[in-house]
Amino acid sequence: MPAFERFDLNGRAATPREIARRWRDFHHAVRQVSSSRFARIVGPMLGDDTWRRRLAEQVRPNTQAPTPVPVASVRTFPLNYAPAALPVSDQSGQVAENVEFIVLDTHDPAELLEKFRVALSSSKEWLMVTCDTDESSRRAGAAALYAQRAEADVIFADEVGDHDTIPILKSPVVGPHTLLSYNLIGRPALLRRASVLREGGLRAETGRAAEHDLYLRLIESRATFQHVPIVLPGRTAHERHHDALVNDTKRIVTEALRRRGIAAHVSPTSRPSVVTWSPLPASWPSIDVIIPTRDRVDLLRQCINSVEASSYENFVITILNNGSIEAATLEFFASTPHRVIDCPGPFNYAAIINRGVAHSHADYVVTLNNDTVVRSKDWLEQLVGVASLDDVSIVGATLLDHDDVHEHDAIIIAPYPQHLRRGVNYLVEDESVLARRDVSAVTGAVQMIARTQYLELTGMDEKLAVVMNDVDLCLRSQSDGRHVVMLPDVVLSHFAGSTRGRLDPLSDRNYFVRRWDVFGTLKDPYFPESLRLYGTTMQYHSVVPN
Repeated sequence: MPAFERFDLNGRAATPREIARRWRDFHHAVRQVSSSRFARIVGPMLGDDTWRRRLAEQVRPNTQAPTPVPVASVRTFPLNYAPAALPVSDQSGQVAENVEFIVLDTHDPAELLEKFRVALSSSKEWLMVTCDTDESSRRAGAAALYAQRAEADVIFADEVGDHDTIPILKSPVVGPHTLLSYNLIGRPALLRRASVLREGGLRAETGRAAEHDLYLRLIESRATFQHVPIVLPGRTAHERHHDALVNDTKRIVTEALRRRGIAAHVSPTSRPSVVTWSPLPASWPSIDVIIPTRDRVDLLRQCINSVEASSYENFVITILNNGSIEAATLEFFASTPHRVIDCPGPFNYAAIINRGVAHSHADYVVTLNNDTVVRSKDWLEQLVGVASLDDVSIVGATLLDHDDVHEHDAIIIAPYPQHLRRGVNYLVEDESVLARRDVSAVTGAVQMIARTQYLELTGMDEKLAVVMNDVDLCLRSQSDGRHVVMLPDVVLSHFAGSTRGRLDPLSDRNYFVRRWDVFGTLKDPYFPESLRLYGTTMQYHSVVPN
């Protein structure tokens, strides 16, 4: 996975005029999908000024928080998606010469194993497993993949889901931690026969998880995966939801972790195709839970009480006091057994956190907002288990609001970094949101990172005083090939904005846009490239492969 490119260092950063134009285009796109006549009429008058937009939102009639949509009621997702026929390809002749089809007639794993074994003896360069009995359809799909083969070992596509209008959309990059959770590749996929032979083909003992097991071994051998963002017929619902799949998946993931020298507990989830893997360090490192606050002792008390109830033993709590003046807060600071560090001056979240980490001596630090409440007692065990992996930089968790509506399920770049929210802007509970997975960023409301790595990154950028400092840290933390990992099974409540209020300076956002070329070349490697998030609406945009 290539590092995210910083445009403030390469001499190609956008000008202020260009940044303003990008904001206008983005706000225009948001207005186009808004059901609000108010937004469409008033929006053009607001430009890209965040303060004016918030003022307009306050006077807007009937303003309500987003209401979660019941998953069972969703009939089409994302917006604008409709099944489409593949165009005629000029690759059909080469497909006939170079692709060996493995056409399955049943759901029996034994049939797949036997037909795959026979196909490996073919002289053709590529293999394709399919349940598509329509010859013209499977050849058209194979041709679309074959055209993108280049030097790849595996070329895979999006696939038809349980409903024709709810496809299974996949990320352009195969995250190694995502692949531990579920079979992200799925079908259809073209496999380079020589690469499969080097790994010994499918293993009989892996049962219904045989293809998943092969992909885990391929990624360990540094095979190259290429995603093609078109929707093709893939696995059947029977295959993806079979009850026997869970035990086979647990077994192959446990073996994959063992091959990598990682002791872990692997457990099932609500879906047979998804497992949760929890690394078990040889010794449990020290953790410093760093909580910035300014007064609001009521919030701080409940936050600290929830942290103190954690099952983890080797941790301390550090309170970062940013100019509290209320008597009750000062009395609490004087009586608490936890360390209090004064961080005077105007609110600068990045500077406050940097000061806290500079005073810490723990192996790992957790940044935790004072308006959060921990709901998973073993949250520190889960976070530090993943954070201790050599290829992980930052780990995040799920946040729910006061009504238990999902507020944060990772930060996606589609095209601007925004919170992914199950049931609010992401209306299906598919494998991707249920799985521990690689993501581009997670919120600083709860982030875990090794203290030494935080210092190597020189901490948060204090020029991003209020917003985007957490996302910026996540992107920079991946410069050496490490990954940010989201843990959906670790849950906290978050009463967003209770301390910061409505502070949201446009200067922070413009600084971030300029640095990372947002709305330009910045793409999310771990989120489907065909999706765009405008307001609370997820739209489908057909991406034509080169």
